[in-house]
Amino acid sequence: MATKAPSRTTSDETPARGRGRVIATAVLVLAALAILLSLGTWQVERLHWKEGLLADIAQRRAAAPVPLSDIEAIRKSGGDIEYRRVSITGTFDHASERHFFATFAGQTGFYVYTPMTLADGRILFVNRGFVPYEMKDQKTRTVGEVAGPQTVSGYARVRLGEKPSSIVPDNDLAKNIFYWKDLDAMASTTGIEASKVVQFFVDADGSIVNPGGWPKGGVTQFDLPNSHLQYAVTWYGLAAALVAVVIGMIFRRKRA
Repeated sequence: MATKAPSRTTSDETPARGRGRVIATAVLVLAALAILLSLGTWQVERLHWKEGLLADIAQRRAAAPVPLSDIEAIRKSGGDIEYRRVSITGTFDHASERHFFATFAGQTGFYVYTPMTLADGRILFVNRGFVPYEMKDQKTRTVGEVAGPQTVSGYARVRLGEKPSSIVPDNDLAKNIFYWKDLDAMASTTGIEASKVVQFFVDADGSIVNPGGWPKGGVTQFDLPNSHLQYAVTWYGLAAALVAVVIGMIFRRKRA
């Protein structure tokens, strides 16, 4: 009587190969989990940093204006001057104003950066405020070109070292339209010696209303985006979902 040949397994997977796949999958899962958790933790750290920055800005906004020399001393010592309140006195050179393309209160127009000559002969570029697009030409607002020594309070603003992004257009120097605040270009296009230029800007606040209403001061924006909590919840949520999926797969495998 012929003996029945033993049946062959339908799977080519050996126990060793199966263990290898399990180990490889576990390594990938752990790596993905580590990345998700690290991204979540990084966003929590950024959240704490942003909250601290917003608290500093609020404190600086509430402070009394200080002389320009105090701001320069802070800058020279390596301190942060952004949004610090300052009081400045000098004479505006309205013929040399530079125009920064901007949107304010739903209107398209320009921030007017005007060189102010200080008592010591140096030049400080002051953002006097916003004018609508159709008022770029100074002839439409000559009444607002205040003459003689002026005292202005506002906020110190750091200069940019380079164009902030490749998607930002290049400044159109021929048309006096700036898409990013290039202090060197603002100075050179007005013929001001670089050695005379104060190396930061000042945004005028809204305490002084210019004749005719333009430029309109008080355009400094303080609402910094703060979505780090949402991002942290997203990354931690994805990590939790990954753990849930793995646990579910393990239970199904055990029941099979």
